[in-house]
Amino acid sequence: MVALLFFATAINYIDRASLGVLEPVLARAMGWTALDYANINFWFQVGYAIGFVAQGWFIDWIGVKRAFALAVCLWSLAAAAHGLAASAGGFMICRFFLGITEAANFPACVKTARLWFPPGERALAAGFFNAGATVGAMLTPAILPPLLHAWGWQAAFFATSALGFLWLAVWLKRYHDPEDHPHVSREELAHVRQEAEPEPSALPYSRVVGLRVTWAFTIAYTLTVPVFWFYLFWLPPFLNRQYQLGISLDQIGLPLIVIYLSADLGGIAGGGLSSYFIARGTAPVKARLVAMLLSVLCLSPIVFASRAGSLWMAVAAISIALGAHQSWITNMYGLLADVTPRSILASVFGFGSMVASVGGMFMTQIVGYVLTATNENYGVLFTLIPATYWVALAWLYGMAPRGKE
Repeated sequence: MVALLFFATAINYIDRASLGVLEPVLARAMGWTALDYANINFWFQVGYAIGFVAQGWFIDWIGVKRAFALAVCLWSLAAAAHGLAASAGGFMICRFFLGITEAANFPACVKTARLWFPPGERALAAGFFNAGATVGAMLTPAILPPLLHAWGWQAAFFATSALGFLWLAVWLKRYHDPEDHPHVSREELAHVRQEAEPEPSALPYSRVVGLRVTWAFTIAYTLTVPVFWFYLFWLPPFLNRQYQLGISLDQIGLPLIVIYLSADLGGIAGGGLSSYFIARGTAPVKARLVAMLLSVLCLSPIVFASRAGSLWMAVAAISIALGAHQSWITNMYGLLADVTPRSILASVFGFGSMVASVGGMFMTQIVGYVLTATNENYGVLFTLIPATYWVALAWLYGMAPRGKE
């Protein structure tokens, strides 16, 4: 199950990152301006935000197997449609539908982890599937150039979209809910279902939005998940500016690989840490919060990144911070699964992610404003980052239910 979720997440990020890698070629071919490219990405974000609400509800309604299969089929078609687009407007439409359909990935992954893993293993499972995001981001620049040079940019979109259909065939053949799996024994099912309390029936969406757990997750997630987008979009410009634009693309590549590998390791380690606490008798919610506290302490030295004396000192500070961020996110997924009934988990996750996506849009504008107002002083931003986690941690400590609602 973890392997299926990992590869789905990696394919998800390959499809969404392909446009950025191919942008120079596409801009020359179609005469895009910087504003055209910004608008194309904006419509992806709009679709992504809308998709979280719709996909979360849909997953809870028809079940994770059918909903995830349909989403991957549709996002693969949307990815392939990029190869047929002939203008900026065409790419805006393709990105909008890609955003709507790709939004199913994380609600489906979190719900699958909730179905298949007991509390002591959920965060570790989340750490592994969440690692697919950075693996996909790293693989995209390696996969696309050979395809581009061999067959052109249209074929590059068609080829990467085919990965989704390959995954879909495996998912439809191999995935079953634990109760329906032909090879799961009673002992294994009892291990998965360690929580004995009965699950309530599905709630109307209006009730879901009003739950305490929904807002505990939504506010904390909105405060912290956009930080990953900051790293994704602004790290290359920061490294180039900080080191006098003397770093070629090849030289930037190795530091970015180190940073993203650290993110993967941090997410897995963070999940393993809370699982270790639970195995030693700590209550799941407390174990997640302690692991998240340690994550915040580890990422706080990011404030020194802008004043690092060398490239690799900056890379070390950023690597630790991004690894700690992934540890934080992994344990937030585990915490949400611990305190939310299975019947509404994807809906709660979808609502919170929608709000966080809107927050990410504003974050992009805030970053641009701060850098403009401070003559591109990244130190201000690196100082603000830890503060958002401390606020989110305090919010979770006060608001997270100690049991299911």
